[in-house]
Amino acid sequence: MPLDPQVSTLLEQLAASGTPSLEQLSVPEARSLLARLAPLAGPVEEVAGVEDITVPGPGGPIPVRLYRPAGPVDGPPPLLVWLHGGGWVLGDLATADGTARLLSNGSGAVVASVDYPLAPEHPYPALHEACYAAVRWLAEHASAIGADPGRVAVGGDSAGGNLAAVVSLLARDLGGPDLAFQLLVYPCTDALMSHPSMVENAEGFFLTRSAMRWFYGHYLGSAQDAAKEPTVSPLYADDLSGLPPALIITAEFDPLRDEGEAYGRRLQEAGIPTAVSRYDGQIHGFLGLTMALDGGKRAMREACVALRSALGAV
Repeated sequence: MPLDPQVSTLLEQLAASGTPSLEQLSVPEARSLLARLAPLAGPVEEVAGVEDITVPGPGGPIPVRLYRPAGPVDGPPPLLVWLHGGGWVLGDLATADGTARLLSNGSGAVVASVDYPLAPEHPYPALHEACYAAVRWLAEHASAIGADPGRVAVGGDSAGGNLAAVVSLLARDLGGPDLAFQLLVYPCTDALMSHPSMVENAEGFFLTRSAMRWFYGHYLGSAQDAAKEPTVSPLYADDLSGLPPALIITAEFDPLRDEGEAYGRRLQEAGIPTAVSRYDGQIHGFLGLTMALDGGKRAMREACVALRSALGAV
């Protein structure tokens, strides 16, 4: 299908702004650029409450922002631990704020947005170790933060989707927590970048193949030979049985499209209830642009319906 007209307009605006490509920027410059692009998501939605806490991690305290859903609540709501995107190098609580609010209100869950450490200051394996520690602590202390410990999900977009998939594997293999669902939004699952969409959508659709090389270079650092490890590329895990049910959302014009869908097929083959939903005409990052893109609104609704169904939210 052709690009969605709203997406075309957005890409034209970005091109006209003279925004440089990531590989031309230093890490601080790239982080500053992402912060400047954040307002494209539009005004944020009100929730019942927001609270900043810290949880213990292997490298020190990890900041977490809790969002409580608006509307009537009958008993403790479920918990969604959200891991933001940004190629393991970019992003923070501020850039994830709008998405976390929409997920909380839409799903009826307390959303715990994790400000995990970033590469290259904290290269592999620091990120997934911190994310797993945060998810485990939040699940074990769900009652203390006002959530239901029996209804815990994990989710993330892009690199956050990668980390959510890795955390799900670790939770299975390391004795918990017992996760009810994984929401993987255009996740990175193949650090070898070996799928056709990485070539078909290499340029011109916001996320580029060269940008992915830039991200992986900073994330893996001196551990480039770990690219096929399941904690980097969950697609290459030998066994995907015993994982939580999943919704995987992909975008037609995204370099990561095929690897996300390939992971969905592997989950299905392992007997995991998994829905794979491709949004035609959309690009990487579209879920975070719900105010500008109708496709983002539809994907957000699908994600929230899936979460409510999996978590039994009212």
